[in-house]
Amino acid sequence: MDEKMVHLHIENCSKLGDILETTQERLDRALERHPDIANKVKITMGTDGKGFRDAMSTADALFCWDFERENVTELAPSLRWIHLQGAGVNHLLPLTWVPKDVCLTNSRGVHGERASEYVFMGMLGLNNRLPEMMTNQRKAKWEKLHSSRIRGKTVLIYGVGHVGGDVARIARSFGLRVIGIRRTGKDHEYVDDMYQPQDLAKLLPLADFIVVTAPHTPSTERVFGQDAFDLMKTGAGFVNYSRADLVDYAALQRVLEAGKISAVVDVFDQEPLPETSPLWQTPNLIITPHSSSNDPDHHADRSLDLLFENLGRFIDGRELKNTVDLDQQY
Repeated sequence: MDEKMVHLHIENCSKLGDILETTQERLDRALERHPDIANKVKITMGTDGKGFRDAMSTADALFCWDFERENVTELAPSLRWIHLQGAGVNHLLPLTWVPKDVCLTNSRGVHGERASEYVFMGMLGLNNRLPEMMTNQRKAKWEKLHSSRIRGKTVLIYGVGHVGGDVARIARSFGLRVIGIRRTGKDHEYVDDMYQPQDLAKLLPLADFIVVTAPHTPSTERVFGQDAFDLMKTGAGFVNYSRADLVDYAALQRVLEAGKISAVVDVFDQEPLPETSPLWQTPNLIITPHSSSNDPDHHADRSLDLLFENLGRFIDGRELKNTVDLDQQY
């Protein structure tokens, strides 16, 4: 191999399905879109560990979702960069396995537009009381449920990152007041008032909609439990797009059954959600099967574009985009 060539190994994971798979056709299209990179990289591909060890013996970079992480340094002595096909790193925690000279990046932002559309669909459905109507539909119960327009209402976004920020943009365009929470408290152009996580309790009673778009870390574990739900106003709508671990689902079930709030939820503690889960029969709840953000037409291509943009930076010795903070774990 030419000493100037970078060896990139792409490790597919079959359990992710076709949407995220890097097929040869998708890879060829990406190489055509990035001709300046194509002649500087040697690419190998595998699936579910087949040929992984051989490839990693000379790989400089790895594009993957899940992989063999024990003794990474010995397995891949030349490895300097790992890029994840998705945004989440929960399945890789704790990140103590990451060698000190390896940069870990992810694909956050790739699915932002699709995800924010889903979240706002949930908000519009909640505003129009669709979870309650669906509960009545299953009972063959005719009950007129009226709602006011969404303009002028308040949404609290817990986690103003790529997705949360785009939700804020859409919400502002619909005339909502947007209050946000992010770890740094840094202002955002589409958020009217920004706060930090310790302010959650005082903000919950103000919100007509609560949207969860934060990563799971030890500090966000079950942050939406009984105490948080008790602080929400009667009639509030709750959307959990991001991670199941941020929510106590038993507590959510109780407030839904009491008719205090309604909810749209895409992520669960156990997936697929077991047939025996009481959530299936919980009133005032719309369940979607972790399908909120993977775009079958664009996700893989956009992921590869981000990969190749970062690959150019890697070759040039520049800072990579979407670096994961190993201490913050996102």
